[in-house]
Amino acid sequence: MFDKWRKYSYAAQKHQRYRLLRIIMGLLALYILYNALTAFGFSVWSVETDAMQSGLHAGDRLIFASYAIPGLIAELKSDGAPFRRGDIALVDVSRTENNMLSLRVLDGIARFFTAQRFSFLHKNSPVYIKRIIGLPGDEVSMNNFVFRVRAAHDSFTLTEFEMASKPYYPLIPQVPALWDESIPFSGNMEALTLGSGEYFVISDDRGNTNDSRTWGPIPAETIRARALFRFWPLTRVGRP
Repeated sequence: MFDKWRKYSYAAQKHQRYRLLRIIMGLLALYILYNALTAFGFSVWSVETDAMQSGLHAGDRLIFASYAIPGLIAELKSDGAPFRRGDIALVDVSRTENNMLSLRVLDGIARFFTAQRFSFLHKNSPVYIKRIIGLPGDEVSMNNFVFRVRAAHDSFTLTEFEMASKPYYPLIPQVPALWDESIPFSGNMEALTLGSGEYFVISDDRGNTNDSRTWGPIPAETIRARALFRFWPLTRVGRP
């Protein structure tokens, strides 16, 4: 009964309102900080499939650096490419869609309060983790699931491994001799020249063709971030 004064006391009610306001403002500040950090700094993503074997496995967790700042820097550079061949990138196919502002705001709130495990925008358009092998202006071809790249203004081609910034080991499937010769199922692909602002991304498990072999080259705005570090599992901590 001694707490009834809180119900009738103007000072107590005022204190409660200020307390509620502080909580709301604190959550708003955290939300703004979270969005600023993920848009211009770093974010954490989990590998959902085994499409990037043998280097990455489902359940691996990676720290990604946002594309936003490198993208702004790239606009000031002559080559206009903030990525290197061999980089692992976060490809967000929903960025090419005309999503309403209100839906993007709701999506940010949902991802904030669910630790990025729920999204309104990515339910039907997932975010993919892929490897970049072709930069704008490159000529890309494939023979027996191994890509060859001729950089813009070069007269010679090299394998994807010679062009990469770090070594990696793709998983090459064994296909029947009479396998369908159409792209990408045979493991071969005719030479394709990338346009301005276009990238060619692939799966390290070459049996998984959910990449540029079926999508075609992707625009720069669909590349959301670049992988920096794998921190889980502890037995495979390091640069991916």
